[in-house]
Amino acid sequence: MKYYSTRDRSTSVSFSAAALNGLASDGGLFIPQEIPQFSPSVRSSLGTMSFIELAFETIRPYVHEDIPDSVLGDMVESAFNFPAPLVPVDDRFVLELFHGPTAAFKDFGARFMARSFAYLRRNEDRELHILVATSGDTGGAVADGFFGVEGIAVTVLYPKGRVSPLQERQIAGLGGNVSAIAVEGSFDDCQRLVKSAFVHPELSRRLNLSSANSINISRLVPQSVYYVAASALAKSGRYSQDGKATPRMRGTGEGQRAVRDGRLGKDVLFCVPSGNFGNLTAGLYAQAMGAPIAGFIAATNINKTVPEYLASGVYQPRPSVATISNAMDVGAPSNFERMTAHWSYEELRKNIHGFWVDDGKTKETITRVFDQAGYVLDPHGAVGWTAVDQWLAAKEDPAHPFAGFSGPVAVLGTAHPAKFAETVEPLVGPVPVPPSLAEAMGRTVQSVTIRADVEALVETLLTLRS
Repeated sequence: MKYYSTRDRSTSVSFSAAALNGLASDGGLFIPQEIPQFSPSVRSSLGTMSFIELAFETIRPYVHEDIPDSVLGDMVESAFNFPAPLVPVDDRFVLELFHGPTAAFKDFGARFMARSFAYLRRNEDRELHILVATSGDTGGAVADGFFGVEGIAVTVLYPKGRVSPLQERQIAGLGGNVSAIAVEGSFDDCQRLVKSAFVHPELSRRLNLSSANSINISRLVPQSVYYVAASALAKSGRYSQDGKATPRMRGTGEGQRAVRDGRLGKDVLFCVPSGNFGNLTAGLYAQAMGAPIAGFIAATNINKTVPEYLASGVYQPRPSVATISNAMDVGAPSNFERMTAHWSYEELRKNIHGFWVDDGKTKETITRVFDQAGYVLDPHGAVGWTAVDQWLAAKEDPAHPFAGFSGPVAVLGTAHPAKFAETVEPLVGPVPVPPSLAEAMGRTVQSVTIRADVEALVETLLTLRS
């Protein structure tokens, strides 16, 4: 598999080069020359494979020229050593992606990426410096995934005062080969600084830079796996309920209408809480490979750039606005460039239905779902749940995508609600804290604060890595 820039298709590179460079030299994002297809035999067996087997079959076509099958097998088994249960909640499902070490879906991509980088750089002497921007969960997952990896240093940029206290401790509390910079600005400022760093001549000369945002293809591709696994499970007429989910559930019994009403056995409609749109792009890849996916609902907070694009055909990025679903506070999503490189506006509009949700509705949904179903949503999951409500109210309109759809709907649970206790607990009461989060709460924040200026970043990076 070869990869080329979204801005220049004349030159191709290997997976190794695409992953380790992060961005193309022209500032574009790397995309595969073509999205691979599951073979007929694999496609017919998706519903009987384990998560690890599905991970191997999903990722292999993208990396097999650079990572041997035996190594890849060990990578996926080590990276994905936690569950991703598909849990019925009232009339829909929640795909819980928060059972990894940092209790967020970013663990899937970050852990695979760390292992692939360690392998791809096994013969390198020069230190690799990973620079990553985060609006919350990415930074914690990347910090955890790469912590202690020999020959790799990580610097995480996050918007000062715009991440939760727990998220800040996950980002800036490890030390060692992980450094943190608090930027006086928004996530968009952090993202802009990271992109500027890659084309800064002094940094390019002094530091061996790479990225770990979802702009990096090696972090995006592994996220396709849970779409494949969940859709194959539902298509086969099954779902999963992991024990780790039950402490946050009251006995709902016959309230699981998603199962009772026979909504399994069909292609799945996924609702994806979205900020930078890397997660949704991974879902589009899974669908294109042949996973039984009917389409997507893109759910954003009031940073509604993509829902407005889907409605009008006009892409209008803007400064981000702070919300309680902070990981989605993105006004100029980077992966939009990757989406439009693969698919036309008409193709995207037919496959994705966009909705946006404000903070008031988000809080109302957290309270309502807990009262009705005994389930605690985090603010991002609540945005997704509310978007499904909006879609259900409109789905019989022939003008809307997926009009009359009757298959299973799955909302991605992208983070554990305990990560947002300051928002969630006033609405539903105390939320049990997973052990990994309890450990992180005890960390001391170690970060440097800078203004949202490229030269300030350059000076800080060279000081940190001198």
